Amino acid sequence: MKKIKLTVVLCVLFGSVSSAQESGYKKNDLLLNLGIGVNSSYYGGIPLSVSLETGSTDQISVGVSFDYLSDKYSAGALSSYKFTALYFGARASYHVNELLNLNSEKIDLYGGITVGYRSFKWKDSYSNNTLSDRYGSGIFFGGHIGGKYYFTQTIGAFTEVGATGSTNMRLGLAFKL
Repeated sequence: MKKIKLTVVLCVLFGSVSSAQESGYKKNDLLLNLGIGVNSSYYGGIPLSVSLETGSTDQISVGVSFDYLSDKYSAGALSSYKFTALYFGARASYHVNELLNLNSEKIDLYGGITVGYRSFKWKDSYSNNTLSDRYGSGIFFGGHIGGKYYFTQTIGAFTEVGATGSTNMRLGLAFKL
């Protein structure tokens, strides 16, 4: 009985995917992601991210990204530390639905690259030191693999993994504007 139920569920899922007329991504789409990092590359804080891309072809989108991470903590009664990491980047994504023959208007699978500038500031209140380059302010390169699931035609959820800025994995809301 379990095999029959599983077979029916799989047939319904694959049937609905193959019968859809549109892809989850197409040329001229304007895509906005608002995310939160799940695994920070730094000691603490909650990574926040925003990316905006526009579809330049039916497979490729290009845009910008921004990541913010900050945390403050005490190291005893006499001192505290604060750091802030900012990532500004240009990104490009290749949407693989057509390549995988996945015809679903609710699903968008993609991978891509980012290049940009990372600014890192560190402040020690005890010695009043400011260590701007402690974690390497400067140019950064990153890559991502992600997927989106749209609940409506314009609102969905996304996840990305890879070297995405201040985190290795992010989750969030996806919008088609």
